[in-house]
Amino acid sequence: MLLSALLHALWSVSIKGSRDPLAFNVLQVATTLAGVCALPWLAPLRALPASLWVIVAGTGVAHGLYYYWLSRALESGELSVVYPIARSAPAFVPLVAVPWLGEAVSPRGASGIAVVVLGMWAVNWDAGAGLGRRAGGRFTSPGTGFAVLTLAASVGYSLFDKSAMVHLGALPWNASLPPAVVYFFLLGAASSCVFVPLAARRLSWAALARVARAEWKTALAASLVSFASYVLILDALRTAPVSYVVAVRQTSVLFAVLLGATWLGERPTRLRVLGAAATVAGVALVAS
Repeated sequence: MLLSALLHALWSVSIKGSRDPLAFNVLQVATTLAGVCALPWLAPLRALPASLWVIVAGTGVAHGLYYYWLSRALESGELSVVYPIARSAPAFVPLVAVPWLGEAVSPRGASGIAVVVLGMWAVNWDAGAGLGRRAGGRFTSPGTGFAVLTLAASVGYSLFDKSAMVHLGALPWNASLPPAVVYFFLLGAASSCVFVPLAARRLSWAALARVARAEWKTALAASLVSFASYVLILDALRTAPVSYVVAVRQTSVLFAVLLGATWLGERPTRLRVLGAAATVAGVALVAS
């Protein structure tokens, strides 16, 4: 899980470092779809139950919106602002799971959610206050709104993906590929049906071609990193308690803040670092 957290932070840094995050993410779709084309020969797709295809459709919508909103957030917001907010989904999943799955939120879990909210507020206030000093009183950081939308999409796909891995874990499996790999490519195909049309509304072919010529190698590497990171998570959801998985993976927030400072030249203040650490601590409380 620590490796998955580091890989996800590296993936996010590569998007932020692109000259056009939206175009960069569209390039990654091509690599995923190449894997999708091989699925009919490597996995028993016809044997998958209808209920799983419904989950794939749902997670496709959530992931497609996630990629779009994350791209928009990173176009204008610093990684050390966007990432702690966007990656706080594990703290808010229980709030949705209460009415949907009949789960209960413990007092410790409620305290953890409150700590995460305070951490998100600290990160946004720090960034927004800095902008306000430069731009005359504006206290909303660029990218924050899209980061919150990214968070909402993350909550959605987290619930879908957990349900999918439960379904797959109950099936007899004789395919060449592990269930987590097959599901990754299925959600990639479904999400591209949502993400690519949304991106096409803002992207020109000329802009996409420029990014493709300059950054195709980086986009390919980022796509492979994303694949490795997410398959590790999906496999962990099959074999480990979800509370441990979400708590450990939240360390990606600290990795992202560190990488943003060392690779992207960001200069997060003490308040922003404390806010990022609070989101990690809050998720740990929720998961404990």
